[in-house]
Amino acid sequence: MPEPAASRLLRPLRIGDISLSGNVLLAPLAGITDYPLRKICRRFGASLVVSEMISSQAIIRSNRRAAKMASTSHEEYPLMVQISGSDPEVMAQAARINQAMGAAIIDINMGCPQRKIVKTGAGAALMKTPELAEKIIKAVKEAVSCPVTVKMRLGWDSMSCNAVELAQAAEEAGVALVTVHGRTRAQIFSGQADWHKIRDVVQAVNCPVIANGDITSPEDARRCLEITGAAGIMIGRGALGRPWLFRQVTEYLEHDIMPPSPSLSEQHEIILEHLQGLIDFYGKQTALWLSRKHLGWYSKGLGGSANFRRAVNYAKSIDHVVAYTNEFYTWLARQRRAMGPIDLPNSTKPDAMDLPHNCDAV
Repeated sequence: MPEPAASRLLRPLRIGDISLSGNVLLAPLAGITDYPLRKICRRFGASLVVSEMISSQAIIRSNRRAAKMASTSHEEYPLMVQISGSDPEVMAQAARINQAMGAAIIDINMGCPQRKIVKTGAGAALMKTPELAEKIIKAVKEAVSCPVTVKMRLGWDSMSCNAVELAQAAEEAGVALVTVHGRTRAQIFSGQADWHKIRDVVQAVNCPVIANGDITSPEDARRCLEITGAAGIMIGRGALGRPWLFRQVTEYLEHDIMPPSPSLSEQHEIILEHLQGLIDFYGKQTALWLSRKHLGWYSKGLGGSANFRRAVNYAKSIDHVVAYTNEFYTWLARQRRAMGPIDLPNSTKPDAMDLPHNCDAV
C-alpha cells in the first residue's frame, strides 16, 4: 500500500556525512536563536538548529560574546553555526575556529538584509558579487572537514534574482546544502515569500535545497514542500513564542493530523524552562533584558497580555519577571475555569481582560 502523501513530505535529511531524522529546521535569527531557545526547539522536534549569525571578524578576534553565541552542547547536536563576512581568509579562519568549538556544520550567510551587514559587503550583498561569494565558499570549504552550507535570498532585488546561478556555483564549489529565503534583499521581510522561485533553485541543483520564508503553521509547511519540492523547510519567525510549532509541523507532515497547541499550563512550564535557561546561560541581568522580547511573543494574543508585557518591561529583576509570569498564567487558568475556554497565545483577537492588581500597577 502506498504511503499517504503527507508522510512522504517528512523524511530524513542528509547534510554531507551527517544524517538527520527529519527535515524541519530552525532558521538562524540574529539576537534570537541562542542556546536556550535552540535547546527548547530541539526538544520540540526541530531536526536541526542553527546559531545566530556570528561575525567572522569577531570570532577570529576571540570576542567573548561571539564565542558564547557559538557555544554548544550534546543536547543540540548537530549544531549548524552560521558565520558572516566578506573576506575569504577571515571567513576560513572563523570556520576553523567554530569547528574546533563543536560546530558540526558551517553555514555561510549570504542572505542577511540588515544595512549594517550589507554595507560591509557581507550577507545579502554577496549576491551582488557572486565571484567573491564563490571565493568565500571555496576558502571555507578548504578550511574545514565538516559540511559547509549556504543560506541566501532570491537575489538583491527583483531585477537581479540570481539565486539559481549562485546555488549552482555553490554546488560546484562543494557545498552540502543550500537554503533559500523566498524574498530579495530589497523586500527585507515585506510582501510574500515566493516559493515558486525557490522551486526553480530546487530544479537547478542536485544538492538538497531547504525552503525558508512565511512558514508559520503546519499547513504552510506542507504547502511549501509541495510547491517547492524542497528537501526540507526552515522555520524562523513563525516559531517565536511557539517552539512547539516544530512538533506540530512534524506530526502534521507525518500523520496528516493537526496536533493541538500545548495547554495553558504546559505553555507556562515551557516559558519557565526558557526563563531558567536564560538565567543559567547569561546570568540574571542579561536574562532580564532578553526575557522581555520572548515573553512578548509567548503572550501574544492572550487576554490581559498587554498589561502583563508592561509589567515585564518595567520589571527591575528577572525574579520579578518570573513572579509576574507565574501570577499571569495562574490568573489565566482561574479565568479559564470560571469562564470556559479562553484564547491561547497567537490569537489575532485583541486583549480583553485586565491583569491582577499588583502586576497592573507596576
